[in-house]
Amino acid sequence: MCRGLAALPASCLERAKEFKTRLGILLHKPEFGHKIGSLSRGTKQRYALEEVLGWKESFDHLLRSKSGVAAFHGFLKTEFSEENLEFWLACEEYKKTRSRAKLAAKANRIFEDFVQTEAPREVNLDHETREATRRNLTAATSACFKEAQAKTHTLMEKDSYPRFLKSAYYRDLAEQASSDRVAKPTHT
Repeated sequence: MCRGLAALPASCLERAKEFKTRLGILLHKPEFGHKIGSLSRGTKQRYALEEVLGWKESFDHLLRSKSGVAAFHGFLKTEFSEENLEFWLACEEYKKTRSRAKLAAKANRIFEDFVQTEAPREVNLDHETREATRRNLTAATSACFKEAQAKTHTLMEKDSYPRFLKSAYYRDLAEQASSDRVAKPTHT
């Protein structure tokens, strides 16, 4: 006989949430049309040294670079924290949607995947932002994730991005780009 979730001890609910999160990671499939790049498929991509060093200019500079996003995503995967970037990218793709009919369906999918409590790839949002986003879904517009996306951007900029720049992952990319540059013969 099923007792319902309310009757379960808190430890069981925590284990279930952890299991759901891990299962979501294992079953993850990009559904929002964004392509993260070859690093997410487990192969090393080659970058120009100027490009890799340019990612240090600003977080927004990194996000404007397709290969920067791919490298940052690869780093986040090593920390099992790629959901913020994936949410941000899904929001960027969502904002390009012009069909009003598709807006609501895409908005609901993004909300269920990233924003709602206990979502498979739940992003770290405060209760007020989560509820404001839920209310925005009643009349889905291209701006319904604006506040949640901004908070996620700030979190990545202040937390994940500095760790990325200080990481062995980034240093390895810079060293690889530097050695590729030295190894290439120059034409005169």
